Amino acid sequence: MKTIQKTFTYKQINDGAPKEVFPLLCPVREKDWLDGWDYKMIYSKSGLVEKDCVFLTPHHGKADTIWYVSQYDPKNFTVEFIRVTPNESVVKISISLSPADGNKTEANISYQYTGLNEEQNNFIESELEEQFIENMKWWEKAINHYLKTDEKLFKKE
Repeated sequence: MKTIQKTFTYKQINDGAPKEVFPLLCPVREKDWLDGWDYKMIYSKSGLVEKDCVFLTPHHGKADTIWYVSQYDPKNFTVEFIRVTPNESVVKISISLSPADGNKTEANISYQYTGLNEEQNNFIESELEEQFIENMKWWEKAINHYLKTDEKLFKKE
């Protein structure tokens, strides 16, 4: 099997300053604003996101996805997660926030996907980009709704 690695990037504009947005990039806080998000904390000294934090998320009836926080810099508003879904993929997620005009935040988001099987490689190569963009747009809409209203935006079924 020849494994592929592909990176997708997206720039969000969030309706708040980086100091307001950054704390929401945490498995515990995501539960406040991201509909459908669930996690199980495995290791965190503070109980929130931090360097070397480990948590799990359910994965559609398969083995849980394992998340590891490889970088966490609240002073510079950067965080990096390594996400491993056994027998499927490894994903490095890098997020960097910077101030934008009008008390907004520019969120530069990068997902680097590595397939662990032929089926996943094909998915990454041919179908993932559209799903990635759709997910980023939903995430942007949901986090901005929360920043404006302090309430979770629910997906319409």
